[in-house]
Amino acid sequence: MSSRNVTLPFTATTAIKGRRILKHGAADDAAVQATAATEDFLGVSDSMGAGAGAVCDVHVTGPVDVEYGGPVTRGARLTSDAEGRAVAAAPAAGQTVEIIGRAMVSGVLGDFGKANLSRSTYTRPA
Repeated sequence: MSSRNVTLPFTATTAIKGRRILKHGAADDAAVQATAATEDFLGVSDSMGAGAGAVCDVHVTGPVDVEYGGPVTRGARLTSDAEGRAVAAAPAAGQTVEIIGRAMVSGVLGDFGKANLSRSTYTRPA
């Protein structure tokens, strides 16, 4: 079985930890860790991460490992916590959050779980 993903180089505006959800930085080729479920996500950092000013490989499609920031059940829509870790999307009624993809495996805080990247938004019905 083949698994394909697309990985692109971006410059880390600040230090980026490995396997974290990222958003666009101020420049076209820049990336920073996501800090909220409402941000426009770019992808997930590779396992190495990067120091400020260094190049970081960013997975933008495909199945990748991401660090969980809390309990996640396989199939859950994933969004970001304040540290760029993947958490199950749980917006308030009528609220919209960004989705980086869906969990392929269950896990808890600190686990590295496989996620299928497919960016979208999710609005919980009012």
